[in-house]
Amino acid sequence: MEKIVCNSLNDLPKVAAAILESAKENRFVAFTGDLGAGKTTLIGKILKSLGVNEFNGSPTFSLVNEYYLDNDFTIYHFDFYRLKNEEEALDIGWDEYLQKKNAWIFVEWPEKIENLLPLHFLLVKIGQESSNRTFELKMF
Repeated sequence: MEKIVCNSLNDLPKVAAAILESAKENRFVAFTGDLGAGKTTLIGKILKSLGVNEFNGSPTFSLVNEYYLDNDFTIYHFDFYRLKNEEEALDIGWDEYLQKKNAWIFVEWPEKIENLLPLHFLLVKIGQESSNRTFELKMF
């Protein structure tokens, strides 16, 4: 497990780079943390690092935002905060998203679909210590 401590938003590109490096093998990253912890903000920085110029924010109501990169990669950003059960994820084609090649998948609120997560992924836990944000990176 790797732990990164940040004391300002200016440190987020460093966190984004560490996440991308850790997850490059399977390109699936799950983000946990309290409401308002900064999951969406961090994902925005990661997307910028990958070359996305227009970040659409969190897909709270649509559940997924899709971004297309010049190198034929697609990015899927899921926000499962409003899910009532795992079946709702299956209803939007969750299994098909997991089969996509050349894709990054970023998931907010993965605890809502715990039984549907792949075997291997990077978990990013966002917390707070004093006035600093902490980011714990753990591979599964």
